Amino acid sequence: MTARKKAFSGIQPTGKVHLGNLLGAIQNWVALQDAYDCTFCIVDWHAMTVDYDANELRSKVRDCAIALLASGVDPSRCTLFVQSEVPEHTELAWYLMTCAPVSRLELQAQYKDKSAQHADNLNAGLLTYPVLQAADILAHRADVVPVGEDQKQHLELARELARKFNLRFGQVFPEPETLLTPAKRIVGTDGKAKMSKSKDNTLDILATPDELWQRLRSAVTDEQRLRRADPGRPEVCNVFAWHQMLTDAPQVASVESGCRTAQIGCMDCKKILHQSLLRLLDPIRERAQALYAEPEKVDAILREGAAKARRSAKATLALAREKCGFGPAA
Repeated sequence: MTARKKAFSGIQPTGKVHLGNLLGAIQNWVALQDAYDCTFCIVDWHAMTVDYDANELRSKVRDCAIALLASGVDPSRCTLFVQSEVPEHTELAWYLMTCAPVSRLELQAQYKDKSAQHADNLNAGLLTYPVLQAADILAHRADVVPVGEDQKQHLELARELARKFNLRFGQVFPEPETLLTPAKRIVGTDGKAKMSKSKDNTLDILATPDELWQRLRSAVTDEQRLRRADPGRPEVCNVFAWHQMLTDAPQVASVESGCRTAQIGCMDCKKILHQSLLRLLDPIRERAQALYAEPEKVDAILREGAAKARRSAKATLALAREKCGFGPAA
């Protein structure tokens, strides 16, 4: 039997898992589990590059794990673990640092963006973040990495670092291929930026129906549609873009027609979307509630995942250490 290709991806536990995470990444992870040997990581070390509350980090990691499991990430079909439980990632990151030109890191779009957002905490971790991300991927010698468009530049750097390491020290790493998620960029409730915890423009997937509605009702739509009687422009409306991903095709067509002819208003459109969201999210929220009642089960899944991930990373690190001229891993 031919071995399945390896897939790797990660998610930060910096806040509540939101609709952008679900549509842009997690649903794709779930779909890949039967076709690839999947490893999924909760990247808590990456969360340290910005100010955070250390007392809350463990609970946020568990919250993230519960959201993933409730959304269909299945530990019997993949490896799910917490990054800080696999220290081999950081040792490998150091080896890759010696292959990473500072000028290349400074050109990363996310570094420029985060530097502007966190000018009072401009730490080296912000600059070297993509090197640790490359180590996460390469530690498990992933063949493909499912990502959104915003991560393409980081993945290209991971490919470059794999190539440079292999040329300098000897063949260890495959160059991972980008596997773009079907929903490449989910815009937030502000109608402008990508849905992001740092932008506070999210729809949390474990929110109650009322909480979800309160966030949805204030979402930006077609800014030129000022009155209920004004014809709308679905093609520029963020709420309609969500309809296209969440609502049944016949109803999408009805919403589009009603918007263009002013037969329905923006609030009507949002109410229909709210029902579509509940059909998707109610089962996830119910599964999450059951997992919150069994925290020891979640912790056990993460421990087992970390043990499996360490075996994978140790094998890679032993080979990398040998190629770099160091003794065998302890």
